[in-house]
Amino acid sequence: MPQGDKSSYTNKQKRQAEHIEEGYEKRGTSKKEAERRAWATVNKEDHGGKKSGSGRGKKKDTSPSKKGGRIGGAAKKATKTRSKTIASRSKSKPGPKKRKS
Repeated sequence: MPQGDKSSYTNKQKRQAEHIEEGYEKRGTSKKEAERRAWATVNKEDHGGKKSGSGRGKKKDTSPSKKGGRIGGAAKKATKTRSKTIASRSKSKPGPKKRKS
């Protein structure tokens, strides 16, 4: 199996990766970087690919998704706040004084 082959992933993992990738793209991340981050998140949550066999399952770790959501929300909020602050500064600043000749 060549490196980067996604055939061993389940359909659910593929759907999750696609959904995560769309979220990153909405935030302005490039297509390639969004795909890389999405698969990294899926791998971290599921501890790698799914392996067959009884008793080989592991609990899903959702902390990477929570972290991404928090960071994304904070970044969006900071952008709104920053733009409001800049807008209020430009309105309240008096312009240059004109000289009378």
